[in-house]
Amino acid sequence: GITWTLEASPNPNVTSPNTDQAELNGVSCVGGHLCVASGDAYPGSGTDNTTLVESAPIVRPGYRLVASDGGIFTFGGASFNGSAGGLTLNKPIVGMAATPDGGGYWLVASDGGVFAFGDAGFYGSMGGRPLNRPVTGITPAQDGAGYRLVASDGGIFSFGGAAFYGSTGALSLVAPVRGMAPTPDGGGYWMVAADGGIFAFGDAGFYGSGAG
Repeated sequence: GITWTLEASPNPNVTSPNTDQAELNGVSCVGGHLCVASGDAYPGSGTDNTTLVESAPIVRPGYRLVASDGGIFTFGGASFNGSAGGLTLNKPIVGMAATPDGGGYWLVASDGGVFAFGDAGFYGSMGGRPLNRPVTGITPAQDGAGYRLVASDGGIFSFGGAAFYGSTGALSLVAPVRGMAPTPDGGGYWMVAADGGIFAFGDAGFYGSGAG
């Protein structure tokens, strides 16, 4: 949001001096967090016209904090896309997750209610449905088209395109689950308990824990 950085891009070999044969046709930036550019190149007689399209996220270093009443506090380049601060909530907010492009976020309350802001889509929630234990966190699907909720007993609730890889909902835990994180490729996740115990599912590797 402050300076421009030159990025590597396709550069077809266009030998003609006619500049119309290699040109940028347009660029569009969506919501201040993603830009898409298009153009075309015509290398010369007897060859096909090549259409080029590139997209790139606009990275603005920063972070957001969420309060238990759903109030949002932004720092650095993190965008403000709305909050639940003015709403009357049934239960306090206990977790937050950003969309992959940073243009929105979800908030989750301890009753499993989900609140979506910016380009974050709403795919369902556990609000109003009976829970064995309260929800303690939320993580997004890799493509942003869904999310998972985790409860303090390690139960997992998947919505949209977020895959389910297992849970500790049927186990007797020494300490309640407090948080969750997805693997980079979205093919698994880790859960962490209040005693530092780690539970790995899908393609998430186990590398040790703080339990005991």
